[in-house]
Amino acid sequence: MNQVLEVSQDILDSARLTVDELRVELAIHLYAEGRLGLGKAQELADKSLWEFRQILALREIHPHYDVAELSEDVATLKRLSLLSTKIVEQ
Repeated sequence: MNQVLEVSQDILDSARLTVDELRVELAIHLYAEGRLGLGKAQELADKSLWEFRQILALREIHPHYDVAELSEDVATLKRLSLLSTKIVEQ
């Protein structure tokens, strides 16, 4: 179910933002604060994943990538024989 957030034109004018720009700003803020993951933030911003990552990079907001995700990626690469055990253990 979709929810509607009403923002007066006066507030948009004061912030010098369009509705689309406000969506992007909200998505960036929520992602940076860890309130939304990359996919949901990109969806809120109504941008492609590539576009949203570019916006984050321009703002110097680093991707959220934790040890658990790294371990999962390493395990997947090993399973697919794309990563040598030697490299990981060094």
